[in-house]
Amino acid sequence: MDKSQYFYRTVVITRKNNQVALANIDNPQETTALDDWLGVVISLADGAHNIEELIGYLRGHYPNSPPQDLEKTIESVIDRLSDGKLIKFSEEPVSLPYYLSFPVEELDIDKAKKLMQEDGYTQH
Repeated sequence: MDKSQYFYRTVVITRKNNQVALANIDNPQETTALDDWLGVVISLADGAHNIEELIGYLRGHYPNSPPQDLEKTIESVIDRLSDGKLIKFSEEPVSLPYYLSFPVEELDIDKAKKLMQEDGYTQH
């Protein structure tokens, strides 16, 4: 895995009750919950950080020392999200469009839908 690659989400998310889930922009109450690790990584997939930075950031959340298999776990999560086409990679930073930049509850839904239509974006 090339850890210098930037990673970015391709789906609309929600962040309610400390749970990250996929959201349907047409019906924001319709969500698909994600496993904790998947939710953490997809919520951090902002296009502004690369995989190496992600690993360092998550390592920093363990005050004593990170679990021995942390990097392997993160790589597995990234592979799963990529296989599901929920994240993509770039050699350069990527600016997310408005409708992917924020959790659905922070979006102006009408604006988001209009921009999605203009961009030709379709939800998975």
